Amino acid sequence: MKNKILPFLLPLAIATPLAQASVDLIAIGQIDASYQDNSVRTAGALENGIAGNLLGGMGSGLAYAGGNVFIAVPDRGPNATAYNTLVDDTTSYIPRFHTMNMALAANPSYNAGTVGSLPYVLSPQVTATTLLCSAQALSYGTGASVNLGNGAPALNTATVKYYTGRSDNFNASLTSTNPSHARLDPEGVRVSNNGKYIFISDEYGPYVYQFLRSNGRLVKAFTLPTSLSVSNLQAQGNSEISGNTSGRTANKGMEGLAITPDGTTLVGIMQANLIQDTNKYLRIVTIDIASGATHQYAYKLDDGSGVSEILAINNSEFLVDERDGKGLGDGTSAAIKKLYKINLTGATEISTTSIGAGTPLVTKTATPFLNIVTKLTATSVGITAPLIPAKIEGIAFGPDITVGGVTKHTLFVANDNDFLASVTASGAPTANPNKWFVFSFDDADLPNYVPQTIAPFPLDINDRG
Repeated sequence: MKNKILPFLLPLAIATPLAQASVDLIAIGQIDASYQDNSVRTAGALENGIAGNLLGGMGSGLAYAGGNVFIAVPDRGPNATAYNTLVDDTTSYIPRFHTMNMALAANPSYNAGTVGSLPYVLSPQVTATTLLCSAQALSYGTGASVNLGNGAPALNTATVKYYTGRSDNFNASLTSTNPSHARLDPEGVRVSNNGKYIFISDEYGPYVYQFLRSNGRLVKAFTLPTSLSVSNLQAQGNSEISGNTSGRTANKGMEGLAITPDGTTLVGIMQANLIQDTNKYLRIVTIDIASGATHQYAYKLDDGSGVSEILAINNSEFLVDERDGKGLGDGTSAAIKKLYKINLTGATEISTTSIGAGTPLVTKTATPFLNIVTKLTATSVGITAPLIPAKIEGIAFGPDITVGGVTKHTLFVANDNDFLASVTASGAPTANPNKWFVFSFDDADLPNYVPQTIAPFPLDINDRG
């Protein structure tokens, strides 16, 4: 099904000015979850029988790359289909990133009085798929306990070793943050200001890696604080949690990643509290890209079950995505998908081994910058709570647009659909596409917003997989 990556366009569009000083939904776009990506070399069946290039999970991380170009990362691959609990149903899917054209255009059929009619059309298209790999040797599992082989991709060569999503691809004698492990679960992505590199955060380590955008080859693994790592590595998440007394919780590692507009600093955030920390007290880690120096700060989760993303407003202020796991994909009604504004200026660095009540926190607004559930369930939009994606995980600022002579900024919000083409919603089978929601805002909404400027990067659109 290669090259059948066609956008599903909702009846969106424009002509009349949008409201001032408010965050408005202006477009929705999606790509069918049964399509395959551009990596034809990985199209063969995985251990669970699913194609190795199924186009899913694209909203695990989303980054702006200038113009209409975005980078989307799926996570560790299709593991929602049960086949082997000893590896938490994970497969040897090769982690990758997709280069996308996300064109916004005025909707000539826009009618403000029609429910669901939006002023813009969003046309998402995958133009390239790039596999993530390393020139260094990586540790794969022995496969003996699961009778599945060692999980090493068949594409491996003497000089190129590919990462995989399979949970047993590690060396048990090393801590979780050692960069020699082959398992990788990408969750956050950002692009360097020169356009040449992408930075990816992960849940398994956690890791923050720097890759070449041209070929997906590892450039650098940043050394993260030892407080984040676990020493007892297991292929089953529950066993790994019970076998450790400190470090990240399994499958709840560094879920979000930001890059400051000046291009000098990465800012990662954990999805949940570390094992040694009090529930709902999360850690933010800043990384100086040039030196690798890190600092930690404490964040208190107010809503939902975890944090999925962090996005830089400027060099010190950020949006943080707090959400529950409810909605489309969970068989329930979405309740909490909120973006809060925080400020690291003057924040107290964490020096203690554990955090909780009494730990100084980063400054955070009392009310959210954007309540996504409220916006999507508004009468004019008409999306019911059971149809809002459960896993709203990727957020990125996009290109400015002009409406009625007024400049508006854009914010793109994406979902992780777990590689499932359909799920149950309100008791019935329901399509579960890769989806993007686009919001507009102006300077009055984020008065200190500084867009990241990314140099154009020439990229051929041939299959890089």
